[in-house]
Amino acid sequence: MIARVSRRLGLRRNAYVVWLVALSVYVLAVFHRSSLAVAGLEATERFDIGAAQLSTFTVLQLVVYAGMQIPVGLALDRFGPRAVILTGVLTLSAAQVVFALATSYPVALVARIAVGAGDAMVFVCVLRLVAYWFAPRTVPLMTQLTGISGQLGMILAAVPMTWALHRLGWTWAYLTTAVAGLVLAAALLLVVHDRPGVRRHLGAPLQIRGLASRIRDAWSDDGTRLGFWTHFSTQFSATVLGILWGYPFFVRGEHTTPAFAAFLLTLLTLATMASGPFLAWLTAHRPYHRSSTTLTIVAAIASSWAAVLLWPGDAPPWLLVTMVVVTAVGGPASMVGFDFVRTFGSAERAGLATALVNTGGFIASLCTILAIGVVLDLLTPAGSDVYASSAFRGAMAVQVVPWLLGAAMIVRHRRRIRRKLAETAPDVLAAMRRGESVSVGA
Repeated sequence: MIARVSRRLGLRRNAYVVWLVALSVYVLAVFHRSSLAVAGLEATERFDIGAAQLSTFTVLQLVVYAGMQIPVGLALDRFGPRAVILTGVLTLSAAQVVFALATSYPVALVARIAVGAGDAMVFVCVLRLVAYWFAPRTVPLMTQLTGISGQLGMILAAVPMTWALHRLGWTWAYLTTAVAGLVLAAALLLVVHDRPGVRRHLGAPLQIRGLASRIRDAWSDDGTRLGFWTHFSTQFSATVLGILWGYPFFVRGEHTTPAFAAFLLTLLTLATMASGPFLAWLTAHRPYHRSSTTLTIVAAIASSWAAVLLWPGDAPPWLLVTMVVVTAVGGPASMVGFDFVRTFGSAERAGLATALVNTGGFIASLCTILAIGVVLDLLTPAGSDVYASSAFRGAMAVQVVPWLLGAAMIVRHRRRIRRKLAETAPDVLAAMRRGESVSVGA
């Protein structure tokens, strides 16, 4: 009895050590992803580029990140999370070395593309390690804590990176971040195992002929589709605000002061971090109601935006604060999508399924960001370089399309899953209603 308890405590302690090392890599990946935000002016001078070329850095990073998810998912199922996350952090370090030494725009662009590729290999691997190392009821909390902790990378990119750029200069600032990656790579090799008691777990060999069917099979899993549309419908609005359109919308569309607009964007990050643990508790203790919780959050986000966009004149500050806080909850809500993979997906395709779910929010975000830009141009008189408040309101209203689409698909796949469980595994459905953590994947 004592030996069994001791062994369980040892595994739990090792699980947190493994998670902390892998989490550190994820924080560093977010740091690399965000580090250009405070180096924009230096980049325009160093590479002699304009605003459009500067924005290409970020857009390409996101496109590469989303596009890499399927290859990363396949590699994750074949080689295990330890090998893939190690490849990711080494790719990030190499990319930052090139970016530190680059003096031309094409070379710098290639380096940022490599940053997107390395970044794509990290998050889904950390989620796989969480699923392997922690008890099912603990997984939702650890998943939320992983997403929340990633925000630290953005904070590190804002303050220490600004200091490093001014004190150390461009080259040494970015070389220092590359060295940090090498240190974490060594820690990964020493500490992280794919599973308890298994340093490296290899899946079935990849065969080019069967890749299409493997992707098709992963997408056909009920958990993958429900998770994808959950991620799709909840995350994008906060991403749209945080990455590009939030500051212009608040300042030009709602005529706030620049300082208040900056406060709202800071509040977006803080509210995201604060709401995660509560959603984790709901996910773990109310598994049957996960999709209902998601739909409620989507409806709340859409309603808060409708209140702002339909308000006569500029929305009052309290309403903008409310909208930002409610929108921020969509970030943690998107993490619920990964729990559907754990519950309803196939274990042998879990890596690929997780990666497919992870593309949902990025696809919705990119499409919405582009659509807002197109509508803004269409609603702005020719020859004018100033977007009117009415143009912003019309442009931001395009978000209703992904909200409605995502909500409709969540309802559709939820009905399908519940109907199948009622026919084939009524005991599992009953357990979910009682609040028990289950897994029905093969």
